Formats: sequence, structure tokens, C-alpha cells
Amino acid sequence: MLKVAITLAALAALPGAAFAQISDGAQPPIEKREKRTDAPPISAYKIILVGDSTMAPGSGWASAFCAYHVKSNIACLNMGRGGRSTRSYQAEGSWKIALGEAAVAGYAKKYVLIQFGHNDQSTKAERWTDLNTDFQSNLRQMVTDVRAAGAVPVLVTPLSRREFRDGKLNNTLVAWADAVRKIGVEMKAPVIELNRDSAKAVEQLGAVESMKLAMAEPLPEEVAAGKAGTTLRPRPAPESPPASTLPKTGPRGRIVQKFDYTHVGEAGAKAFAKIVAYDLAIAVPELSSQLLP
Repeated sequence: MLKVAITLAALAALPGAAFAQISDGAQPPIEKREKRTDAPPISAYKIILVGDSTMAPGSGWASAFCAYHVKSNIACLNMGRGGRSTRSYQAEGSWKIALGEAAVAGYAKKYVLIQFGHNDQSTKAERWTDLNTDFQSNLRQMVTDVRAAGAVPVLVTPLSRREFRDGKLNNTLVAWADAVRKIGVEMKAPVIELNRDSAKAVEQLGAVESMKLAMAEPLPEEVAAGKAGTTLRPRPAPESPPASTLPKTGPRGRIVQKFDYTHVGEAGAKAFAKIVAYDLAIAVPELSSQLLP
């Protein structure tokens, strides 16, 4: 350790010319370099993803979308948050933050992908909305707000759950997807058909294979029920680890890994992100050259 310190001290004492000699060979001599020019202006894009836990980091598909399906000209921001509905996302202030991101200058074009439905369907006081009234009016307002911020709204029908009844997928979000589609037509906003296409993918996999898309492993009895054709009710999430068990330094945040038929682990995130990338290229063709399969 002392030897290293002495060596560094000796280097620091060297004049600038000596450092120039040390760096010889690090790059071609100036006469062999092209004449310097300025880079042309970049055409940069921004995609902001707004939604619930089926989009959020650690439990949804959107981080995999940003990681694997956009080129470097796209700034991709996952603002999905667990437990949010069209109502609670606005009430808590997350929507205002998202609109601030949408208003940032410097991009050739900005897009806001909006996916809700799971928690609008909830019975929890701060979450639920009525399918035929405020869910739709909330989506209308979101589309209007995004356009006012100078961005393009893209509606996303809610990710299908993976529950089966008597051997068939029990897609409980069809009516909510229909409502999203209706607002898309009414407001002339592009729609990503994630509910339809995720449901097709899950049906093809079947009850047991689609369990591999979850955050955690199923129990033997859950697998047995899936084989019989009707999945069991989702079990409660495990308790978060007590603070005393977390490391004293470094990152201390945790996302509880739970098995259910709604949230996704890495395999599920990648599978559904791929669907979103394909559907986005169809819904918004001008973005297709910036998206990766």
C-alpha cells in the first residue's frame, strides 16, 4: 500500500511533458486523424410509461421493454407504480410528475404509454373507479393532458391475468380493455392491444406453463390445480423482511417476490415486453425504426 502511494506521489510530481510521453501510442498522431467536424443534431425520442404494478419495475413488463426493445436514440422512462389506478395515480401527484416529463424540451417527439385497469377494478377505497363513468373520463383527461404537454398519448389495454377456469383462460379484464379501446377510437389515440395479445399468449401456454411467467415459483398444489384446469385463488404475498435483516450499507430496498397470476418475473416481463414492442410498432409506425424486436 505504501509502495502504491509513493508511486502515485512520484507521478503527480512529473511535469506535463512527461505525462504526454507516457500517453504516446494511446491514439494516432494528429496528422493521421480526419479533419474535425461537428456532429449533426440528434433526433432523440422519449417514451414515458405510466401505469400500475403490471408495468412497474420488479413486477411488470415495462423495465424489460426499456432494456431490450428501444434504440439509444430513445430515452425510456418507466413510471409504473404498484397499486395505482387512473384515480389514485392522479390523486397522489404521479400524473403531474409524468406530465412534467412529457413537457421536457429537446426531443423530436415524446410518447406517453398509459396502461390501467387492474386497480380500477379493485374495491379499495383510494383505487376503484366505475368502468362506465370515471374510468373512461379519467382516460379522456389523460389523453387531453398528454397532448397539452406536447406529447403523443398511446393507450395500452391492461395485461391479461393468467387465471384459468375449466381449462380456459378467465380474462377478467376484457370489459376494461373494451373501454380503453373505446376511448382510443373516440379520442383518435393509438391503442396497444396488450390484453388481447397477452391473453392469446397465455392461452397458448396453458395454466401450468404460464405459471413460469410469475414472480415466484408455484407450490405443488397450485401446479396440480392448474393441470386439472382451474387455478387456485392467489395466495397472500409473503411478509417483507424486517429492517434488521437488511444489509447495513448499500441498496436496502426490496420487492417482495410472490406467486400470483397477475404480476410477472423476468421471463414474464420479457415475454410481454416483446408483445408491447411489436404492437407499438404497429400502432405508431413512425416509431418502428427506433424499436427492437
